[in-house]
Amino acid sequence: MKRILLKLSGEALAGEKGTGFDEATVTAVARQVKEIVDGGVQTAIVIGGGNFWRGRSSNTIDRAKADQIGMLATVMNCIYVSEIFRYVGMETEVFTPFACGSFSRLFSKDDALAALEAGKVTFFAGGTGHPYFSTDTATALRAIEIEADAILMARAVDGVYDSDPKTNPDAKKYDTISIQQVLDEKLQVMDLTATILCMENKMPLKVFALQEENSIVNAVGGSFAGTTVTV
Repeated sequence: MKRILLKLSGEALAGEKGTGFDEATVTAVARQVKEIVDGGVQTAIVIGGGNFWRGRSSNTIDRAKADQIGMLATVMNCIYVSEIFRYVGMETEVFTPFACGSFSRLFSKDDALAALEAGKVTFFAGGTGHPYFSTDTATALRAIEIEADAILMARAVDGVYDSDPKTNPDAKKYDTISIQQVLDEKLQVMDLTATILCMENKMPLKVFALQEENSIVNAVGGSFAGTTVTV
């Protein structure tokens, strides 16, 4: 793969604390990403905001405002993770779909591709910039825009199952599954909008557990143990 988009969950970056950042976890992610970047893989990243904000469960805040808070949570995550990446020796660029002063650059496809071609790890913060769209949708959208070879989804679960493995000990894990089957069985690998975007634009996914040793490196070119979602 020449170019990938890596989706990280905010909760995963929080480690066992569940909220905020766990520096050891983020540094371990950074060292893996450095390995694939040093190997010539252009890498873009989207990070969720769940380690700071889960506004959709609130009945007291307007949905649009709650989603805006979530967008800002992803900006905080990307700025922090970007700095850890710089600490381990990578160049980075943070893009947002709205102006954030000097914190980030305003997203454009041309500028993002230029950053990737220059070897910079490119962060897409702020979601799509609009409420009612999740970071899954932002992930699919940006991956398609930058013409990524695949989306890598680093999650708490080690792949795609036919039911929730947390509640069903007999849940079956798929090594490979088509995106049409994901839709038909409502497996919730991504939200519906993102799944349809990937299907229509033939964007494959790899789903794996972030906490497994060398999981990101293996997803790019090693002994992959997660689930490949084909298109």
